[in-house]
Amino acid sequence: MQDKAERKLTAILYADVAGYSRLTGQDEEGTHRILSTYLDTISAFIEHHKGQVLHFAGDAVLAEFASVVNALTCAAEIQRDLKARNDDVPKERKLEFRIGINLGDVIVDRQEIYGDGVNVAARLESLAEPGGICISRSVLDQVKNKMELGYESLGEQKVKNIAEPVQAYRVILEPKIVGKVVGESRARLNRTQSIVAFVLLVFLAVGAIAIWNAYFHSEELGLPELPAKPSIAVLPFKNLSGDSTQDYFSDGITEDIITDLSKFRDLFVIASNTVFTYKGKSVKVQAVGEELGVRYVLEGSVQKSDKKVRINAQLVDGSTGHHVWAERFVRDLEDLFTLQDEIVSAIVGILATQVDTAERNRAMRKDTENLEAYDYVLRGREYRSHATSTANTEAQRLFRKAIELDPSYASAYVDIGLCNMDMVRFGWTASPSEALQKAHDLAQKALTIEDSNSAAHRLLGWTYLKWNKYDLAEGEFGRALELNPNDADSYDALGAVRLYTGQMEAAIEAVETAHRFNPNMPASSFVHLGLAYYLTGQYSDAIRTMENSLGKNPNLVVHHIILAAAHAQADQPEDAKRAAAEVRRLHPFFEVDSFGTAFRNSADRDKLAEGLRKAGLE
Repeated sequence: MQDKAERKLTAILYADVAGYSRLTGQDEEGTHRILSTYLDTISAFIEHHKGQVLHFAGDAVLAEFASVVNALTCAAEIQRDLKARNDDVPKERKLEFRIGINLGDVIVDRQEIYGDGVNVAARLESLAEPGGICISRSVLDQVKNKMELGYESLGEQKVKNIAEPVQAYRVILEPKIVGKVVGESRARLNRTQSIVAFVLLVFLAVGAIAIWNAYFHSEELGLPELPAKPSIAVLPFKNLSGDSTQDYFSDGITEDIITDLSKFRDLFVIASNTVFTYKGKSVKVQAVGEELGVRYVLEGSVQKSDKKVRINAQLVDGSTGHHVWAERFVRDLEDLFTLQDEIVSAIVGILATQVDTAERNRAMRKDTENLEAYDYVLRGREYRSHATSTANTEAQRLFRKAIELDPSYASAYVDIGLCNMDMVRFGWTASPSEALQKAHDLAQKALTIEDSNSAAHRLLGWTYLKWNKYDLAEGEFGRALELNPNDADSYDALGAVRLYTGQMEAAIEAVETAHRFNPNMPASSFVHLGLAYYLTGQYSDAIRTMENSLGKNPNLVVHHIILAAAHAQADQPEDAKRAAAEVRRLHPFFEVDSFGTAFRNSADRDKLAEGLRKAGLE
């Protein structure tokens, strides 16, 4: 029986920069400098009002407060302070935050919070105006008569991934009517109208469903089919040490088992990015198997204490829920790598995968025997996953510690190289070209030590692609997939280089394969797919792909650029006009001729320009 998750009621503050992509497009380094200063200011306000910053994600901040009044007081002071700082800044260069606040029940795990309470705060942030604050009804009920503020009802808002509508309110920072709420009567009327509309909609929906069932098959949509070869998902191993700071260790073992299994050609293995979305959740194995389209699910736990490590592992048939194999291991910590190999060998044998000795040895080869160095790498990866400039610096320090202990640790060199790529990607460096060159050199260094390191080949390929050395990039991505046939990131990278070299159908195939291995690919992957659909004339697919991915980040201007061109080519002028307006809002200095310069073929650049100009962009 699984332990129930720890829960609590807390005030959640979520802040994010309005139009951040546009601002970085205009001045990447300057925007990052200002953002860093503002984030320090926000952190200081949160601490002053007895709150706690839980997470930074690029330009976003997540914090919690024991007091709702403290949370809103803090938000108001933040916005007033930032407004004063922005007074002398030109309108198009102002860096303004939106803030959402919710009082909700949340899950507590590893000093972070999860659940609908957090999601509602994030959705409220998106409803706020730049420089403004948006709160939920639960917050208003607590602060209404306690603060020198006013409030405006925005009515019930249907927001993404939240089942029930959210009653939202705009906070008026310079109120003429303190403690009162304007717009409530209008909101009540809207609710009545909504109920009537909902009833009518239900009748229409019932009729539509009846027609659908009468003329079409009633098969379920959206669930992936089982692959022809044995398929498996490895759920995050639970940390039973009683110390949440040891999560990195159990996560690292999970990642290693996934990586080792991925190297077997006759297995289909779901990527770690996807399975880690189940971390800390109470899930049914059969539901996981169905959602991910796999036959088998591996789950387990890790307990590290003193010089011992205990691992429980069980393999479950996702179609029946029956246990196929289970084992409990207790070993000296120095035997950890051997223990990982035992688990992988048992799974491969049970799934009746036929592999030769050479493939087995390559798949299970460890590139260090130094357990302390390995521990530094696991800790470094945990820091890198936080995706902040400060965490990136600390991650590199830990990776260098690992190299000091084992100068032939290939993966540690790759990890520092990936940190340098992150510096380029997120604008954390004043010299992107220097960071890119370092990433290239570190990938080369890793390959001189271990030529079969698939991650090193993928890293090297990305540096070549950044330099428009398309053929070299495609060769490295292809080699990475030879070594790790289940690597979603390498399939996505291969799709990107094929996109930019005009191999559109091959690009679509590669990126769609990446999405099968990892249904939670980043937004950039959807861009590759959307562009490939557009350039092959599959405009409806391009539109569907971009609209589906907007939920990941609605302010990514490239999504709206592709939508504008695709709607225009699909003879949907009003939709094209709306998308073009979003492009201008997010990137006022956008120029058609500057977009798509990474494409090798002029015909592809011309087709993009044609659609964008048809949408009204210049």
